[in-house]
Amino acid sequence: MTADLPVRDPAVVGRLRAAGCVFAEEEAALLAEAASSSSAELADLVARRVAGEPLEQVLGWAEFCGLRFVVEPGVFVPRQRTRLLVREAAALAAPGDVVLDLCCGVGAVGTAVAVAVGSVELHAADVDPVAVRCARRNVPGAVHCGDLYDALPDELRGRVDVLVVNAPYVPTEAIALMPPEARDHEARAALDGGPDGLDVQRRVAAGAPDWLAPGGALLIETSRQQADRTLALCTAAGLAARVVTDDDLAATVVVAVREA
Repeated sequence: MTADLPVRDPAVVGRLRAAGCVFAEEEAALLAEAASSSSAELADLVARRVAGEPLEQVLGWAEFCGLRFVVEPGVFVPRQRTRLLVREAAALAAPGDVVLDLCCGVGAVGTAVAVAVGSVELHAADVDPVAVRCARRNVPGAVHCGDLYDALPDELRGRVDVLVVNAPYVPTEAIALMPPEARDHEARAALDGGPDGLDVQRRVAAGAPDWLAPGGALLIETSRQQADRTLALCTAAGLAARVVTDDDLAATVVVAVREA
């Protein structure tokens, strides 16, 4: 950080606070650190943030599970509630397992699971080329671009021990009610789950048995309101499913196992 970029410039803090940034002082420090080359760069970053762009996209990185992930404008920013998905997946995985992060975004979930477990064979896939570009900088494994299972090499069929999925699950009509940071700055395909929010989850659950190893587990993030329907999708696919919730994280995950 250069001398002419104070950690918490009062003018920057004031602009951020006026724009509704709750943690204006902390954000000012992060923006100053990111703009270490010039005051003009800091002014540009602050302007982007004041205009409503997510802080993580402005900084070029997001923190998740103690790790830093590259993000670019327009990509889905990892949510802290998704730590439940990581925690449940890591509890089921073992070193040497094949772990697949489907609808991976920037690859945060699969990477966090791999770090927590140790040595795994990690694969990740997403349909968004920009997200895939980020994931290839973040993921310590293979990253595939394409629509769900169509993106995967056939050699993975029947070998996946842990399949983690944070598919879009917001009902189409509810997109307009989301915070502007998400609604206006993240890819629609990463948010919109169709009329009832479950369109992508249906396809994930239906295809999972072909890709899971015997005893392998599918873990899907969902909402508390949708959990029973997500559970039903998994049981309809022949998987033994249960719901896990964490009130502190306001998080819900369905865990579904292919019986050995």
